[in-house]
Amino acid sequence: MRHSIPSTSRAPRFWAGLSRALLGFFLLWAGVLQPVAQAQQADFLPPDEAFQFTAKVQDAKTVLLQFKAHDGYYLYQERFHFESQTPGVELGKPEFPPAHKIFDKNLGHEVFHYRGLVPIPLPVLKAPATFKMLVTYQGCADAGLCYPPIEKLATVSLSGFGGNGTVSISEPDDESGSAPAASGSGASGLVQGLMTGASAAQPAAASASATTAPAPAATASAVAAPAAAAAVAQGGDSSRIGQALASGSLLSIIPMFLVFGLLLAFTPCVLPMIPILSSIIVGQGDKVSRGRGFALAVAYSLGMAIVYTAFGVAAGLLGQGLAASLQNPWVLSVFALLLVVLSLSMFGFYELQVPSSLQSKLSSTSDKMQGGHFAGVFIMGGISALIVGPCVAAPLAGALLYISQTGNALIGGVALFSLAAGMSVPLLLVGLGAGTLLPKAGGWMDGVKAFFGVLLIATALYMIAPVLPTWLLMVLWALLLLISASFLRVFDRLPDEVSGWKRLFKGFGVALAVAGAALIVGLAAGNRNLLQPLAGLGGGAAGAVSAAPAVRFQRIHTVADLDRVVASSSKPVMLDFYADWCVSCKEMEHFTFTDPAVAQQLAGFTLIQADVTNNTADDKALLKRFQLFGPPGIIFFKSGKEVGRVVGFEDAKTFLASMKRAGV
Repeated sequence: MRHSIPSTSRAPRFWAGLSRALLGFFLLWAGVLQPVAQAQQADFLPPDEAFQFTAKVQDAKTVLLQFKAHDGYYLYQERFHFESQTPGVELGKPEFPPAHKIFDKNLGHEVFHYRGLVPIPLPVLKAPATFKMLVTYQGCADAGLCYPPIEKLATVSLSGFGGNGTVSISEPDDESGSAPAASGSGASGLVQGLMTGASAAQPAAASASATTAPAPAATASAVAAPAAAAAVAQGGDSSRIGQALASGSLLSIIPMFLVFGLLLAFTPCVLPMIPILSSIIVGQGDKVSRGRGFALAVAYSLGMAIVYTAFGVAAGLLGQGLAASLQNPWVLSVFALLLVVLSLSMFGFYELQVPSSLQSKLSSTSDKMQGGHFAGVFIMGGISALIVGPCVAAPLAGALLYISQTGNALIGGVALFSLAAGMSVPLLLVGLGAGTLLPKAGGWMDGVKAFFGVLLIATALYMIAPVLPTWLLMVLWALLLLISASFLRVFDRLPDEVSGWKRLFKGFGVALAVAGAALIVGLAAGNRNLLQPLAGLGGGAAGAVSAAPAVRFQRIHTVADLDRVVASSSKPVMLDFYADWCVSCKEMEHFTFTDPAVAQQLAGFTLIQADVTNNTADDKALLKRFQLFGPPGIIFFKSGKEVGRVVGFEDAKTFLASMKRAGV
């Protein structure tokens, strides 16, 4: 026999220990990466704290604009505007990073947003030694508050045009241009990140000519529904890792990346490679010592670590281009396809092994080293790092993004070496055990391989999600779920004497089949929400709500208008702050104000509304009067005095409770 077989008591202890370790690391992962619960966020941050903006010179003719959304906040891709305030300036296409895509049930189409750190290189094609540029951006809070557009004035001096290579940020004068919704008068140098209906995978293709058309005042697609945005599980992983790194020292970065690497070792794109790679490391000898097995595992791990270290050093030396390239649509597509091809080997369509030509060369030089050639295993470790790189795109891209911003090649190399070391821990354990830690092979391995094959395809779908339309993703996920259910014999009749394990697996298969069917039904009904495919399909009460007439508001435009209405009304007054770009406002309009109980309660009110879409001076004055950062905001008045307020979205039941607490 080639490998020794573990005893019946040894294998259970190994797997039990592995299960406890996985549980512990899962809890650690959740504690490090998961954001603070939204329910604990009692207050909203000021705009400049919620969305930080900095800028620096990237090269002689490029400005790097950096935006950072606080945890629980996000920026709308469509609301970035870069406009020169100096004549004779020609701006190039901004290099937007891939945005996270969600389907907005209120707007009826997909919208794009960013979380965490958002670096946007902006090339300058023509400029004097120093020029001024108006930077506009807009964001929202998950808890339901939409901020008005934020404007900053950047004074840029690039060495490529005779400047001193500096960028400074200041507040624009009150007269310096209008709000984004009203801007776009055709001024030279305007760049708009307007991507209505465009793929998030091609942000650089956004309109970026020297003169562009004005942005519509009612660009509601600029925002994402807070509830839907919060449901995107993978959103912002890379940026959160970058934020964690930004405040860490080298002593904290090393263990942090070791943990990340160990967790990544158990992801579906790395774990299925362990049995194959362990067989290559152990080799063909009758007896392999623990020392030899461990040495071969170290050789493989070093090969992988060297490649990752090169990634880190290159990111520190070359800047963010390397991080961005890992998220390029073509790169994602190619490696997603590679994962699908690898998954086919798990289903038995072909045998995954070292190419015969390379295998023969290694064999010819391995006579003196039973169990494999160290150089060959080292090379295979490096190749494996290249293959699994896109599988760990979120943490790897986050690390490279941070490293590229710091420009520190040492930190980059150490961080990525630590990541690879963590990923190598399971392989080192297998090498140390010289094959004895693996349980006995058998027919059950076919089921395990099929399970990993499904996970590989799921990983490919996760990787390619930013470049595919939601409807196609729903189709692909439905097919994967239904095919997985068929592998679990969901559509076969189980004999009466079948074991409990098979009944349990069939139960899992039924759940997968139901989930796949739900995606198909939701897609056919016109829904484009992966996580809630059947949302809005219910009848009964929901239909009654949608049929209820909407409440009618009287529009006001100034503080004087407000004071006049409040002073003259003999009934309680409700002031509603609204904007076309505020999806939470539309949620209030569609779901809260249409509720029959709410409509009946508001019948005894004087209802007024301040439309702050254009963010004019009067709009700002109204918001400042009540210390609001943006809509939605509802103020209740009684006998000429404020008695209560609601900030952010509230459903009908919660809104009625708020009215009761206010005593109106």
